[in-house]
Amino acid sequence: MRKICISLLTLLFIGCLGVQAQSGLPLVYEVENTGVGCEAPPLPSPAQLINCPLLPDPFAWSDGSGRVETFDQWACRRNEIKAEIEHYEIGLKPGRPELITATLNGTTLTVEITENGETLVLTSTVVIPAGDGPFPVVSGMNSGVGSLPAELFVGVIQIPFMHNQVVTSSHQGVRDDNAPYFRLYPNLRHVGYYSAWSWGISRLIDGIEMVQSQLKADTKRIAVSGCSYAGKMALFAGAFDERIALTIAHESGGGGVNSWRVAETIGNVEKLGNTNYSWFMQSLKTNFDGRVGTLPYDHHELMAMIVPRALLVLGNPPWTWLGDEAGYVASRAVEQVYKAFDIADRFGFVFKHAPNHCVLSQTSYPIVQAFIN
Repeated sequence: MRKICISLLTLLFIGCLGVQAQSGLPLVYEVENTGVGCEAPPLPSPAQLINCPLLPDPFAWSDGSGRVETFDQWACRRNEIKAEIEHYEIGLKPGRPELITATLNGTTLTVEITENGETLVLTSTVVIPAGDGPFPVVSGMNSGVGSLPAELFVGVIQIPFMHNQVVTSSHQGVRDDNAPYFRLYPNLRHVGYYSAWSWGISRLIDGIEMVQSQLKADTKRIAVSGCSYAGKMALFAGAFDERIALTIAHESGGGGVNSWRVAETIGNVEKLGNTNYSWFMQSLKTNFDGRVGTLPYDHHELMAMIVPRALLVLGNPPWTWLGDEAGYVASRAVEQVYKAFDIADRFGFVFKHAPNHCVLSQTSYPIVQAFIN
């Protein structure tokens, strides 16, 4: 049984060893999860997990049988990380239901999802550029482009994900067990909202695919973007749906790009013991508060689920609560996964002073623009 515990310094050394790099890796996929047919990893009870105070090795198979050696094995390793995060942190994300319809009426996109005799409706006011297309698509969390400046997305269709249509966000940690999502899946009322929201974003993408000719959308160029709690939302969406080509996690803080382990060591920041437990399963706190080192993964591996697709991380160090030290360490770790597969240009991270929370520094504009381009 894994875990292989490694320091960041060790990972910087071994990240490029023992993995066969390949050129021409896909930029995006046409399916939500390429590893759906892979064997499930062992998922021990929390009491059976060993303490691993350093970062778990993202290349190590969950059963302790060795490490990923080729990119062709990555889909199954990614699926192991997915299963662990679902099991211990956010709860199961269901697959695509059979009954989904989508319509585009003027600038209103409507997606209807029916399951267990209940129907959930997603609506978005769409902004479509002038011209023939096909155009790339950005889905911002609760707005067309998230918290980024709209001028960075010239020539891009904007389709907001209105997350309250799935479950309403509560910054006080109050859960709504009668939310539209839980009426579809009453047996999932224990899951964290990031599981439900990730499902909702995937269903919005289903709808985009259904009306792509009307939208003039290029469904191989879909981006997600969000800031703060919505930065976590964008990150989980990009990690859990491989049809997303670019994920921009803007000041996502604890529970986002940050390593849970590192956050535990740096004072008054968002960490496993004090995050919002409507967003995550309550069992994450019950089982791992005070013993975060026994988690069989950490959030550098959540980010690594996006490999080989593009990921941009944006931080803002003066905002102490964000705990950017933990995000920086996790970013340096996932950087090695991208380097190991010879696609380092598909990952970027910027931890730079910005004038306010969720306000992009002017000096970061060219970096963000480069990833959008």
